Amino acid sequence: MSEEQTLRDEAEARLRALAGEGARLRDDQWAAIRALVMDRRRALVVQRTGWGKSAVYFIATALLRELGEGPTVIVSPLLALMRNQIAAAERAGIHAQTINSANPEEWEKIYGQVAEGTVDVLLVSPERLNNPDFRDQVLPELAESAGLLVIDEAHCISDWGHDFRPDYRRLRTLLAELPPGIPVLATTATANARVTRDVAEQLATVQEWDELAGGEVLVLRGPLERDSLHLSVVRHASAEQRLGWLAAALRELPGSGIVYTLTVAGAQEIAAYLREQGHPVAAYTGQTEPAERLAAEDDLLNNRIKALVATSALGMGFDKPDLGFVVHVGAPASPVAYYQQVGRAGRGVERAEVILLPGPEDREIWAYFASLAFPPEPVVRATLEALGQEGLLSTAALETRVDLSRGRLEMMLKVLDVDGAVRRVKGGWEATGEPWAYDAERYARVAAERRAEQEAMLGYIATTGCREEFLRRHLDDDAAAPCGRCDNCTGVHRSPQVPEEAVRAAHDRLARPGVDIEPRRQWPTGLPDLKGRIKPELCAETGRALGRLTDIGWGTRLRDLLAAPDAPVPDDVFAAVVDVLKSWDWERRPVGVVTVPSATHPLLIGSLTERLAQVGRLERLGELGYRAGAPARRHNSAQRVAAVRATLAMPREVAARIAAAGGPVLLVDDRVETGWTLALAAAQIRHAGAPAVLPLTLATTT
Repeated sequence: MSEEQTLRDEAEARLRALAGEGARLRDDQWAAIRALVMDRRRALVVQRTGWGKSAVYFIATALLRELGEGPTVIVSPLLALMRNQIAAAERAGIHAQTINSANPEEWEKIYGQVAEGTVDVLLVSPERLNNPDFRDQVLPELAESAGLLVIDEAHCISDWGHDFRPDYRRLRTLLAELPPGIPVLATTATANARVTRDVAEQLATVQEWDELAGGEVLVLRGPLERDSLHLSVVRHASAEQRLGWLAAALRELPGSGIVYTLTVAGAQEIAAYLREQGHPVAAYTGQTEPAERLAAEDDLLNNRIKALVATSALGMGFDKPDLGFVVHVGAPASPVAYYQQVGRAGRGVERAEVILLPGPEDREIWAYFASLAFPPEPVVRATLEALGQEGLLSTAALETRVDLSRGRLEMMLKVLDVDGAVRRVKGGWEATGEPWAYDAERYARVAAERRAEQEAMLGYIATTGCREEFLRRHLDDDAAAPCGRCDNCTGVHRSPQVPEEAVRAAHDRLARPGVDIEPRRQWPTGLPDLKGRIKPELCAETGRALGRLTDIGWGTRLRDLLAAPDAPVPDDVFAAVVDVLKSWDWERRPVGVVTVPSATHPLLIGSLTERLAQVGRLERLGELGYRAGAPARRHNSAQRVAAVRATLAMPREVAARIAAAGGPVLLVDDRVETGWTLALAAAQIRHAGAPAVLPLTLATTT
């Protein structure tokens, strides 16, 4: 028997241990395993969800370990995926451990187990690759001793992909530093031809490796058909119709599943409504605490709930073969992202329902996320100049010099780190002094690609042709053909009709006004004279907003209102604000009202304040002022505090009225974004003598 046949027999045996006695290796699975174990090549596997990509790297790991090779290092994006993979590895007799933000107390023990050779697989998050201690102390030794490197969800490497992550680009540096002969496997289920080429080019980074391993990266790309998926689109004119339809549909949909939303607020709101309708569901977002996430995943895995109502935080991070349905309330911004998410369903059942409920607010949400793209060149140059002058700056210190939100600033720094212009070190970031060019042409092409993807998603919603074929063609699947299963292929379209009682219940839920505004209690770091906690005697109380701009209920009404020309407050909005005040459980009723001046809607806020004073029998104490015009909008906390401090003023007559009133003050503004205008206004009002400040805004962006 040849060496290759012996190895294949062993691989088949390992597969049966992993997936059951009836399991057999696919030809491309064996081709990948052979390339990794026998040829020590680099391979990219682009195959549909449920094809068995994890079987390839677990079997390859087992075979390489038998040959005396070091542990496999798997770079994996999400904690949920890591937990699934560890469980799968145990079934194959492989001891796996993970290093991520949720288990820092175990890191030292795990490092010791890796050094002792008792760990077969180490899963790490991409963010860990540039943690200074891990990068400088752990990673070099790990790279030297690894038997196999696996890059899961490899489309994240490419900024052409729908889910590009700067941390993933650091893998290019790791690949270049791997000793010759260490095989590499990259896997993804969602890569079109352009992303596939980009990832393959990044895998082939070392000339020595090319010569030793026999040339180019092995790319194994298969058809992406999912013959269990039954795709359909149902359109409704309003958010309450969509939610009412969803509540009714959940009683008919098979098994358990996932309801995807575009925003955190949407997930929380829809989950609350569905629970009110008697459905056992849980919300799952990037803001959900790790312990709650784990409990929610376990509840769905064991069918204790009907659905997770989730954002894309669950997109790549969940493996439940018998999911019976995936419903999207709102369309993702690209067909590729959509196909990836619906691919979570129907992996182990004959039929799974995939339903899209698009909404009119989808484009606005896409536009918001698009606005978070790579910053313009002057902002980047200012960052490099600040680092060049100071030598070392923390992210918080950089915020005082660069007008970007914390998230965008960190994203930009990660890209600059990958490009070699900056380096993350203990205590912050430093400039490397290496020449760096702003690739405006590439950023513009990526932005254009995103816009084209959005138009394609609108095309998917509107198409009268096969829906699965449409999605597969956008993934450059040459085998794409009509599926014969979707609503357009069968001619069987789901009725958009909604029971009236369900619409009424959804309307009542969405029309329910009021969300909390948590007050700022800590000054931003990096300011020279404001540090630590805000003094309790200067703090605001927990405030209230009529709604979030990202809500699917009041959000739509508020977005329209704040985008329209300035006008007096509409009656429906005023009535809803009054309802917010009626339900506000304050310790002591306000005695007066103060207005934050609005640069864009002075008539709206002025009329709102006047009517509230009349209805609530409150003394109208006046309006704060600006010394030299409204402060320019700033995107991070340090810059916002500096700008508002420099301009916001308390007129003497207003301060005198506040002191004379002697009671709590209602503070009215049009919207809250960072929360710092309200915090500084509240401090001035408290300083003038008010025992409490109760912020009230029409909208909040958080």
